[in-house]
Amino acid sequence: MLTRSNVGLTIEQDELKGFSRTIAEIEWLLLGLVLLYLLAGGSPEDGRIAIHTALFFFTAFILGLHYVNFYKQEKRYKLMSENWVMILFITWVVWFTGQIHSPLLNLYLLPVIASALIFGRLATAIKLGAIITCFMYFAYDPKSKTLLTLPFWGDLLAISAPMILVAYITTMLSADIRYAMDKIKQVSDTDELTGAYNMRAFSSMLQRAFRQAVRYGHTLSVVMIDSDNLKKTNDAHGHESGNRLLQHVVRCIREQLRGSDVMARFGGDEFIVLLPETNSKGAMEMAERIRRAVETSRFEVRTGDSNITVSIGVASYPDDGGDLDVILDKADKAMYRAKQRGRNLVIAYTEDDAV
Repeated sequence: MLTRSNVGLTIEQDELKGFSRTIAEIEWLLLGLVLLYLLAGGSPEDGRIAIHTALFFFTAFILGLHYVNFYKQEKRYKLMSENWVMILFITWVVWFTGQIHSPLLNLYLLPVIASALIFGRLATAIKLGAIITCFMYFAYDPKSKTLLTLPFWGDLLAISAPMILVAYITTMLSADIRYAMDKIKQVSDTDELTGAYNMRAFSSMLQRAFRQAVRYGHTLSVVMIDSDNLKKTNDAHGHESGNRLLQHVVRCIREQLRGSDVMARFGGDEFIVLLPETNSKGAMEMAERIRRAVETSRFEVRTGDSNITVSIGVASYPDDGGDLDVILDKADKAMYRAKQRGRNLVIAYTEDDAV
């Protein structure tokens, strides 16, 4: 069943797939840098076997997660686990290539950048804390007790500072980009005046819901709603009042909808509502609640309160057809029949409406 939460999950899954590709690229880059270091002969002889073993298991880890498809869906905890495995792999390699003096110490920047881009400030701060703890362990000499000296902490800060700055700047840029993208998506998916979905976004949801209804033999209903008072309000009180009327109608409709229902502005003073898992009877009951909520609401104009109403048409799958375009057309015809019969009515499609 399609719900607004399911739509959100679909969007999140697409985002996680993109993050997974980014993680995979960073993992391969990390692997390539270590291999390049080995080929250049940089590793001491007593550490080569340990590094080769780590490379083998890290390569198997990457292949298993990204190419054998152990996971049918991406999960945030999976990406988080990969990030920690990168840190463990780097720690192992650094330990056998000079510890605090290792030329590969800056490899820690790769999981830090990945964490900053994907997981945000808190997760990145935790990873930074773990990495700096590794630095302390690498640099600490128990014989000289350097942990208690000021120069030790100064050196540790000098080594850690670039990583902290990269993490801070990356998380800040990531947050700004995410905020901008959310705003762009919100603007592209919603009607500016009413805040309801626009038809571009709604059509995608409707088609997905209809495919699921057909596949699993579920019911689905479409409700077309037309404001009866927009032209009269515009003529009598101006377009600003007309705009407020449309916003008022949207609020009335939303108050009656369930979490699984989706509403959009169809155009002008018409709105459309998708009711998943709803048969004709349930759709008529919902439509009647909407009609009654609008009729009994208060809409203020300059001369006082104004009575407003809506005309509603209902069509359902599979009762009214097996094609989405047919369902939409029948809901639209039922709505116009409600207007012809005096307005402020809810009418389900019948064969008489085809005439």
